[in-house]
Amino acid sequence: MWDRGVIEIFGAAENNLKNLCLRIPKEQLVVLTGVSGSGKSSLAFDTVAREGCRQWQDTLPLYLRSRMPHYKRPHVERIAGLTPCIVVDQKPIGANARSTVGTAADIAPLIRMLFSRVGVPSAGGSMAYSFNHPHGMCPVCTGLGQETALDEEKMFDRDRSINEGAIRFSQFSEGSWQSIYYTNNPYLDPNKKLRDYSDEEWRILRIGTREPLIIDHIYKNTGQVSHLPYEGVVTRFDRLYRNRDIGGLKKSVQEEVLSLLRRKDCAACGGSGLNPAALASRINGYNIVDYNTMQVSDLLPVLEQIRDPLGASLARQIRAGLQAMVRAGLGYLTLSRRTDTLSGGELQRLKMVRHLGSGLTNITYIFDEPTAGLHPADVRRICELLRQLRDRHNTVLVVEHDRQVIGMADHIIELGPQAGDHGGKIVFQGSVQELRRAQTLTARVLRGPVALNTAPLPWTRSYIVSGAKIHNLKNVTARFPEGVLTAVTGVAGSGKSSLVCHEFLSHYPDAILISQSPVGTSVRSTPATYCGIMDEIRRVFAKENGVSPQWFSFNSKGGCPVCKGKGEIMPDVAFADPVAITCEECGGRRFNSTALGYSYRGKTIEEVLSMTVTQALAFFSERKICDPLRLLQDVGLGYMTLGQPLSTLSGGEVQRLKLASELTKSGQIYIFDEPTTGLHRRDVQVLLTLLRRLVSRGNTVIVVEHRLDVVAQADWVMDMGPGAGDQGGCLLFAGTPQELLKCSTSETARFLAEAAGVSDKQS
Repeated sequence: MWDRGVIEIFGAAENNLKNLCLRIPKEQLVVLTGVSGSGKSSLAFDTVAREGCRQWQDTLPLYLRSRMPHYKRPHVERIAGLTPCIVVDQKPIGANARSTVGTAADIAPLIRMLFSRVGVPSAGGSMAYSFNHPHGMCPVCTGLGQETALDEEKMFDRDRSINEGAIRFSQFSEGSWQSIYYTNNPYLDPNKKLRDYSDEEWRILRIGTREPLIIDHIYKNTGQVSHLPYEGVVTRFDRLYRNRDIGGLKKSVQEEVLSLLRRKDCAACGGSGLNPAALASRINGYNIVDYNTMQVSDLLPVLEQIRDPLGASLARQIRAGLQAMVRAGLGYLTLSRRTDTLSGGELQRLKMVRHLGSGLTNITYIFDEPTAGLHPADVRRICELLRQLRDRHNTVLVVEHDRQVIGMADHIIELGPQAGDHGGKIVFQGSVQELRRAQTLTARVLRGPVALNTAPLPWTRSYIVSGAKIHNLKNVTARFPEGVLTAVTGVAGSGKSSLVCHEFLSHYPDAILISQSPVGTSVRSTPATYCGIMDEIRRVFAKENGVSPQWFSFNSKGGCPVCKGKGEIMPDVAFADPVAITCEECGGRRFNSTALGYSYRGKTIEEVLSMTVTQALAFFSERKICDPLRLLQDVGLGYMTLGQPLSTLSGGEVQRLKLASELTKSGQIYIFDEPTTGLHRRDVQVLLTLLRRLVSRGNTVIVVEHRLDVVAQADWVMDMGPGAGDQGGCLLFAGTPQELLKCSTSETARFLAEAAGVSDKQS
């Protein structure tokens, strides 16, 4: 009989977990911490959450289970005392232009219903106010609110002639067969600079001739003559590329086409995506666009003015949802904001909104770093929300590194001691007070203060962004120093990403952005394929054995014919639990017997892919293989095996994998969007070393970051604020970390002084 007050886990062996047995107290705030790759996510999500969802699904009738997604049984002997689980992760809510804050928070349908009941004049039912429905969408932009158009400045180089490459599109430029439209046009001189064209010639090149014109084309191989109707560059580009699906074209052509397009608000609907009838309908002088473009905090008093009996009840429901957003620190957002523009932290808080008003109890909530993307000032609000969920007699399990969250936890579990095969063990379990006396990695780094950069690198030249006005930016002009490490910080929603990831990139498009997006989700994508050494490994095996390199790919000739190179088989068992069965043909090795019969230096291809990065470095001598492996080791991924699926990597491991691919380049501008997401404080120090290496090679490194360890060690700090949304969008401070401590208007300065142990007198 188990203790009803705990969740008991026996024999957890998912991924790198070492047959763990532990007890998690219920109705407490429990923090799972440890270095990146230590097994936190394997325990919280791949074991507890998956088993919780699976056990709940077992209570449903078979006909319902057959229509639901199946959860694979985790590698665990038994879990007792588990309650239903709700997972709040950082996965995107929606990746298309029609997914907004309003739709994600389930508030948009209520607002549409409100206007259908109270709006004057009424446009019709609720769907008549939706840009996703034919009854409500703008007929011109089909609800997207934007139109695409060819950027002619990118298409044409007016300082060149047609024969010199004035048309910058590969499909139309000199050397392509379509270039005959412009080189053989009797009205155009292909050797004349475009800047010297008359207005009529310029119109003919762009749009076409006033009267139909036929271009004769003689095929060199056959001598056959084709008579082709002439189209101007813009006209032909729109017909062939802008106004049709380009998904079937080569990826390089797709990318080229997209680079030549620019977006602008639809002229017919003003960017709203709605038709005239929906836009004309108003409540107390406001139309539905006004509702969706107001800050959430500003919309609340507007809803309080509704007195109509039909709308009052709906208004109360909407206000409840908006108030939950305000409590979650999202009052600065608008309901029309696209979800693919939100940070990971904002997405998590938006998901939390759905649960804050819930009356459910005895639920196990599992959060994946809810402080990701949050300034220390915002973390306190998240801590309060977590406490609220706990106080409703729920168990709150949080995967987290933030010292504020760890400090307010009821119970702490630290995994480690290291990452990968060197992790997966419980190295500490107990209270905050007990952790402070422990000697684990987390305990030691939490006890140490943040170190300030007392010798920042000097700089003379800079990259200038002027008049930045996107989103909430208030005509910001900023100088980004060249050749140093710059940290851009500020409270969530203050305009950091708008300034760096949008405005700076638009000014300097050659800058390399390393974001938080995943690097691969397929089981066939591995570190070896991502860093580009797999082809070279196949070549050395092929050369050694005198056969085709395809024999050493589990996606080609070398793959097991039964499992198709997956190593396991997932039989269709209808409503039963999905069970991954090790392939009997290959024994889980993914390769067929012929491929495994070949070897290189006494190792088969399967044995090589089972090597860690460190082991592979000692095994191979080929430079093309060793150089990328050395970079992986430098970023702290020496424990990772070459054949590990990328879908199993943690967020911190993904960030470092991306970084490793960029370390050899120089003379570039690098932008990192919150690179410390998912990183333990010890791993942050490794990351800082790598960023310094990039700077030492002549690169400019700009980091959008809240972690005080990074802010303190930067050469230059830019602090945005003072608040979020309309209260933000200003550059409060620009200078060194030590100078930041003297800025009285900065929230960052206050928290940095506290973390560094600097008193007011010292600052």
